[in-house]
Amino acid sequence: MLIWASRMGVVVSGMIYFMIFGAWVDDVKGLGVNWGTQATHKLPPKTVVQMLKDNGITKVKLFDADQTTMSALAGSNIEVMVAIPNDQLAAMNDYGRAKSWVQKNVTRYHFDGGVNITYVAVGNEPFLSSYNNSFLNVTFPALKNIQNALNEAGVGNTTKATIPQNADVYEGSVPSAGRFRPDISDLMTQIVAFLSQNNAPFTVNIYPFLSLYGNEDFPINYAFFDGGYSISDNGVIYTNVFDANFDTLVSAMKAINYGNVPIFVGEVGWPTDGDKNANINYAVRFYNGLLPKLASNKGTPLHPGFIEVYLFALIDEDAKSIAPGNFERHWGIFRYDGQPKFPMDLSGANNGTYLLGATGVPYYANQWCMFNPNATDLSKLGNNINFACTFADCTPLGYGSSCNGLDASGNASYAFNVYYQTQNQADEACDFEGLAVVTTQNISQSNCNFTIQIATSSSSQQQAPMSLILLIPLMFWYI
Repeated sequence: MLIWASRMGVVVSGMIYFMIFGAWVDDVKGLGVNWGTQATHKLPPKTVVQMLKDNGITKVKLFDADQTTMSALAGSNIEVMVAIPNDQLAAMNDYGRAKSWVQKNVTRYHFDGGVNITYVAVGNEPFLSSYNNSFLNVTFPALKNIQNALNEAGVGNTTKATIPQNADVYEGSVPSAGRFRPDISDLMTQIVAFLSQNNAPFTVNIYPFLSLYGNEDFPINYAFFDGGYSISDNGVIYTNVFDANFDTLVSAMKAINYGNVPIFVGEVGWPTDGDKNANINYAVRFYNGLLPKLASNKGTPLHPGFIEVYLFALIDEDAKSIAPGNFERHWGIFRYDGQPKFPMDLSGANNGTYLLGATGVPYYANQWCMFNPNATDLSKLGNNINFACTFADCTPLGYGSSCNGLDASGNASYAFNVYYQTQNQADEACDFEGLAVVTTQNISQSNCNFTIQIATSSSSQQQAPMSLILLIPLMFWYI
């Protein structure tokens, strides 16, 4: 059956899962990235902007319009998509508040040497089935108010409002049968008509990875671009779910007579940890197929030519919700500290030009927190591990993840250390009722990296007394 997947859940409909992609130009200048900031220790925005420039990335998609981020982007000439979070959509139904938002977050940066804001994302996947219509009645009015406010402010020709949608807003047994979801078909038609009137794009987020995550029977080769599986749609052959998904949307747009509206891919990528299919090898395989495909400017069977694409994501975010899955914190092509995870040629030309890491990043001291081998009372070990993992990122310990192979003491050490680093190596953060000690010996093992956190002014601590912790079931961490 067809599974439309999102990072917020997996929605089942139809017949066999489709996911997309498009084409690209022969230079990195056309490629965008998503820059999220849900991390306990954020890289300084100026460092990230320099990293974008060093790698020739000229388009970035944000999830807010944070002033510090925007100030760092000023003068860079990087094309920016700012965003209005879902929880602000209802407020944007008031035109006065929409005008104020545009003034504060768009037009104030509209000057020589300011920020090159090209798009405003109105919400993020607001019509997900898992949201139970929470944003159904507020999204389109917000879109209209924001675009009209942009027009009134005199920037509507250069800054367009769009709604990043999840692929579950459309369905179809094969790409040519693509239609918008019946429960929102009329609403989607109105939205697309408004986008067309304002020369704004339809934006869709597509995740081939989630086909594997959501369906054990999904043909794995179909998630990649190097062959091994195909489907036929009235004689048109699809060898990857990327193309098939995109063309399902193309068909849905044509079915309502708006096939001329440009389609952007707002998010696409592959996570590197947190699931058996989220690893470096699969990420390399995915990008080694995706980027040359984009560089070829070939497009899809129903949409030949260039498609604007934003990779998801730029940097790992260790404070994101893991409700969709443990992989949610590991989408970055760069690690938390701005260092590349693997060689990657964004141009798709395979010319040996690879990602450049962030420079001048400060780290805490080379010391780790580990399980105390001399500890005798282990009765509270489980509680202490749960405490650590409630307030720090232990997702690499999960089934199929990079640190899943550690022994019992290694599991404890990982949990203790990641909490210790999250708490900025505070002395009291490496005690755990006598179960932990500080060491200057790197205790990383094989593919499991025991990190040293970065020391930045944005470092945050998530502390709570033991009595308030809700212990979560982490059975594979116990001795």
